[in-house]
Amino acid sequence: MKSVAYGVQNATSPVAPMSIDRREPGHHDVLIDILYCGICHSDIHQARNEWGGSSLYPMVPGHEIVGRVSQIGSHATKFKVGQLVGVGCMVDSCRHCEACHDGVEQYCDDSVFTYNAKDPKHGGLTFGGYAERITVDENYVVNVPENLDTKAVAPLLCAGITLYSPLKHWNVQPGQKVGIIGLGGLGHMGVKLAAAMGAKVVMITTSASKAVDAERLGASEVLISKNADDMAKHAASFDLIIDTVPVAHDLNPYIALLKRDKTLVLVGPLDPLEMHGANLITKRRHVAGSMIGGIAETQEMLDFCGKHNIVSDVEMIDAQYINDAYERMLKSDVKYRFVVDIASLKQ
Repeated sequence: MKSVAYGVQNATSPVAPMSIDRREPGHHDVLIDILYCGICHSDIHQARNEWGGSSLYPMVPGHEIVGRVSQIGSHATKFKVGQLVGVGCMVDSCRHCEACHDGVEQYCDDSVFTYNAKDPKHGGLTFGGYAERITVDENYVVNVPENLDTKAVAPLLCAGITLYSPLKHWNVQPGQKVGIIGLGGLGHMGVKLAAAMGAKVVMITTSASKAVDAERLGASEVLISKNADDMAKHAASFDLIIDTVPVAHDLNPYIALLKRDKTLVLVGPLDPLEMHGANLITKRRHVAGSMIGGIAETQEMLDFCGKHNIVSDVEMIDAQYINDAYERMLKSDVKYRFVVDIASLKQ
């Protein structure tokens, strides 16, 4: 079926209106009328082919999708017409590998991304959420709590789960000291989620100007990483640190903040990495990586957010403003996530 969308034709073209084909719902599919789609920084990287030539065109970005089910396949049982649902960064996986069996489909070598991927089952390319509708296998769709601010839910499908997953995997407990490096689209979700888990959250930043906002979001304290004396006071005191900064920076000062046997988790594609061995071996510290979450964990995250009334801080835009939003994101000029009102696509 023909659908209105916004996308790019190549690495240098602006985001512009286009028409795409969506498949009719198969036996286990649901058709979703999209209401809102968040803009992730990875949308810019992929639209502009900044990740090693991996971009496929034409491309419709968007993997933070919230909408309502408008049609279900003949054998689909998990959702009903009219139900509020979400779609995140993936729309399929192999379903038989160890990762899939363990419920961590995000680590499946054959996972199918929501956009900028070849669709091995249906042919062609996957197109994302800057569009009026999307057809997805019901096993890769999640229920969205109705009590939440719907437009602000969209970034939970990427930014939210990217921070929730390591917080759960490393078993954050009430009273533990958790550091979040970087107060952006990812970092602000980390502060909210860790605080709701009962942790003492310390926002670690290079900018003192972010202190007020960090505390509003739930941080107990703000640590200015450029202040050597303050960093020394916090040495060997953190139970977990999540680093959301996606550009190269020195990890060694942050590793020194960890207690014995504790972990610094990277959630951004940080390259290159240089670490002092002594900083690790003297306290058996760990540096690890993490990405989004599986479908079950994403549902768990949304249920948690529904219980604690957690959503992203968003700025709503019309589709015609996406290119300007991209430029503003490159300047970190948003608090903290742009969300596209999909109703504006037809204006």
